Amino acid sequence: MIDVTNSWELEWDLVVRLLGAALLGGLVGLEREASEQQAGLRTHIAVALGAALFGAVSTLGFQEFDRPRAASTIQADVSRVASNVAVGIGFLGAGVIFRRGNVIKNLTTGASLWTVAAIGLAAGVGDMTMAALATAVLLVSLVLLRPVRTFVRRRFGEETHDVHITLSDRDAVSRVVETIDSQDDVELCLLEIERDDDDRTVVVAQVRGSDEGAQATVVTLSALDVIREVREERGAT
Repeated sequence: MIDVTNSWELEWDLVVRLLGAALLGGLVGLEREASEQQAGLRTHIAVALGAALFGAVSTLGFQEFDRPRAASTIQADVSRVASNVAVGIGFLGAGVIFRRGNVIKNLTTGASLWTVAAIGLAAGVGDMTMAALATAVLLVSLVLLRPVRTFVRRRFGEETHDVHITLSDRDAVSRVVETIDSQDDVELCLLEIERDDDDRTVVVAQVRGSDEGAQATVVTLSALDVIREVREERGAT
């Protein structure tokens, strides 16, 4: 058993645990970064590394209390470290999840942060095999199942689309709303008004509907004389 209590010596087993957790968390973070999510590479590395450190401390930092109950009045329940990591990461995950109209955004990213914390904790207590396996399964679900998700939504449901509209007239927001409402194949879920770097009015309209309906809406909006630019993005998770 490694003894790191009150020691300045570098233990290579701990180095492997922490670096392994950072690597596994970084792999998940790369996928989230590629998906242009707010919590990406650095966030996932930080979560995995922090959880791994908590795990290492819980298994190696309380060895001085590892003695029969009759020999000491001081006891430490190291399992509470893992449970508090699980609770604490919930607040961080909730911070990246937000609701826009009837649509919840970044729920998958919040779940990936929660899972990465568990992966880091597993690496921190020395179970690198379990951590690596969990990372592989998580990446499969995030990457390889994305086409399956898209097929199911297109076949059985509808997707959300963000339509970014740059106006030449800031008072033309009502015309944008009327135009979207006149479309039969899409439903307006949310409307946000922003200002870009050139101090132009930008309307972000979130619509629910098919790809064809969203594209038709973009074409219709582009024909309005009060609009400078229109672009459409499919909602991401």
